[in-house]
Amino acid sequence: MAVTNFIHEDFLLQTPFAGRLYHDYAKNLPIIDYHNHLSPQTIAEDFRFNTISEIWLSGDHYKWRAMRTLGIEEKYITGNATDLEKFVKWGATVPYTVRNPLYHWTHLELKRYFDIDVLLDQKNAAEIYTTCTEKLQLPSHSTLGLLKQMKVEVVCTTDDPLDTLAYHKKASKNPGLKLLPTFRPDKAYAVENTTAFLDYLIPLEGVVGTSINSFTDFLEALESRINYFHENGCRLADHGLDCIPFYKDETFETSKIFKRLLKGELLTATEVAYFKSEVLKFLARCYHKKGWVQQFHLGALRNNNQRMLKQLGPDTGFDSIGDFSQAGSLSKFLNYLDSTDQLTKTIIYNLNPADNEVMAAMIGNFNDGSVKGKIQFGSAWWFLDQKDGMEKQLNSLSNIGLLSCFIGMLTDSRSLLSFPRHEYFRRVLCNVIGNDVANGELPADEKWLGKIVSDICYHNAKAYFPF
Repeated sequence: MAVTNFIHEDFLLQTPFAGRLYHDYAKNLPIIDYHNHLSPQTIAEDFRFNTISEIWLSGDHYKWRAMRTLGIEEKYITGNATDLEKFVKWGATVPYTVRNPLYHWTHLELKRYFDIDVLLDQKNAAEIYTTCTEKLQLPSHSTLGLLKQMKVEVVCTTDDPLDTLAYHKKASKNPGLKLLPTFRPDKAYAVENTTAFLDYLIPLEGVVGTSINSFTDFLEALESRINYFHENGCRLADHGLDCIPFYKDETFETSKIFKRLLKGELLTATEVAYFKSEVLKFLARCYHKKGWVQQFHLGALRNNNQRMLKQLGPDTGFDSIGDFSQAGSLSKFLNYLDSTDQLTKTIIYNLNPADNEVMAAMIGNFNDGSVKGKIQFGSAWWFLDQKDGMEKQLNSLSNIGLLSCFIGMLTDSRSLLSFPRHEYFRRVLCNVIGNDVANGELPADEKWLGKIVSDICYHNAKAYFPF
């Protein structure tokens, strides 16, 4: 007989006060998921998944890394094994993920979406596969049904400037859920690969309807796409960088660099960084003009395994934490924008936990009193979005900034079953504050601390984003 699921009503809540904070002030709040990698098409068309493997294992590099570590063949991960075979292999993996966040997430998601209250293992995997797959055929478990179950109010996807946003337009007709795009222009300044950049310019010319023959033309094309995104509900931009490059204006002649790119010439590493710096400065000023929020995800060391990159492509589980220098160039970039009062609301995420205090301190330099929490130290991200990582981020922000102004959690996920991560965060948050009360470090003022919790979990984000 399978062991009963360990996730009970007070999971992660170590004190009665923490329990009251969670159950009375956090649990039932709606979700604003302001950064994720969900498919707009899936949401707009209210897609119904055929199997639990399709919705739960496909594209989930967290699970893939665990399975590879356990010695499971790629056939059962990204290969041509059947969905049932893949799920059984995942079931065999789960008991070995103890103390990894996957162990908590797996059982929390099975419980919340499918009312499965036993521990997944190799023996019961086939039965659980059948139960979940059957439920996924019900209206309650269509894409919109799953989002409704979690009280999701806003979903902000991550979208390339070339995107037509057709599915966002289609979804705008669905009541009860806002599906909004986020402008993610990473490919537009990825000039370290000249061929890929030139290939990108061709469809960019197509969507803006003009030729791009100069750096000025290029910037005008990007601004045109920003305007288009704005017209279709976009109020956020996002950037994935190892660190933010910054150079003084006119260190190089950008127009000459661009002409060399058009000729197919390779740039030096310094020229690449300078080009990115100039494009980011321009984009940030555009965002300020539109009143958008800009996000910077910093510190990932991507595509480490070149053999597997050639075999499977990017975003398949071979990225890790980098140790890039962050503070100096980030400070100069933010100061450059602030010096002309063109620094818009900004969220900064770090992947290296060694940078927690750096980021928590940095945001205070540019909070100018114009907006509550104008510059945000973003939630624990990627490798850090587990209990320990969340606690460290919360503590760093509390020690150096104001936790009360924090805009809370997001999923950053490709899976529609990842929304219990908001519950996970809320439980961790309530437990941190509950322990402070138990230790005599905070007053047992339930009403006030409950307000702080509910603000962090929902109300701060609702006020911060101009949706």
